[in-house]
Amino acid sequence: MKSVEERYTRGVKIQAVIRFVVCLVITVISLFPIYIILINATRDSGDIISQGISLLPGGNLIKNFETLNDPSAADGAFVSAFNLFYGYANSLIISIGATVCAVFFSGLTAYGLVVYDFKLKKAATTFILAVMMVPMQVVSTGFLQFMVQIKLYDNFIPLIVPAVAAPAVVFFMLQYMKSSFPLEIVEAARIDGSGEFMTFIRIALPILKPAFAVQAIFQFVANWNNYYTPSMLLLSNKIEQRTMPMMVAGVLGNDKIVDFGVKYLVVILSILPIVVIYLCLSKFIVKGVALGAVKG
Repeated sequence: MKSVEERYTRGVKIQAVIRFVVCLVITVISLFPIYIILINATRDSGDIISQGISLLPGGNLIKNFETLNDPSAADGAFVSAFNLFYGYANSLIISIGATVCAVFFSGLTAYGLVVYDFKLKKAATTFILAVMMVPMQVVSTGFLQFMVQIKLYDNFIPLIVPAVAAPAVVFFMLQYMKSSFPLEIVEAARIDGSGEFMTFIRIALPILKPAFAVQAIFQFVANWNNYYTPSMLLLSNKIEQRTMPMMVAGVLGNDKIVDFGVKYLVVILSILPIVVIYLCLSKFIVKGVALGAVKG
């Protein structure tokens, strides 16, 4: 008979294989659509229509990019709907600005709720959770009217500044700090004469870097993909002010544009910054999970 230790070891190996297979299947399912879009961006529109899905890249990537920037292509429909420089610049300004505001001020709010004790602490936390349940669409009409009244429409300010109030980020940072932030180090900093704000900047921020990085990824992706709010506030709809999602919608929804290779190329160009940001910050997700597990 096999010993208990041998059976246990075999069971652990089987579980490891099953987990690996499941993760591999999920990874393939997640990446396959992106791979197909990338492949189609290199193909001719006629091949996409006649042959359907292909796993091999084509040779039309440069031609598709030239067509995208050709003023005469599709009667000028491409250049009137899409401009790579303005799309990247506008979306980066909004996404980076909103991400910095959301992550920094939400972290500061969560820090105050964790470190300080005051009478309305529980009420403030409950209020933040309640606001988190309210979708943007519910207050969008009133928000638009308010922005029009104070003459802040048709610019990026109302797309960046309101990010300082991000209840979902506050909630995440609050839970993270409760499990992984040592309050003793704050007391030690106070004894050494450090001010409250500088304690947050010099001590809390480095410790909470994994949590900030995780939320930075989520906030950047959310703001980069945001079509609803910019299309509502940028009323003039000038190409110099359009974000990348607005330009993608303009290309995909234009009846004059029938070149599918170029359409797929536009989609790929729109998601490149998201991939870069994720690759740069994803390591902090693992660090954050590991830190929380050790602390727990």
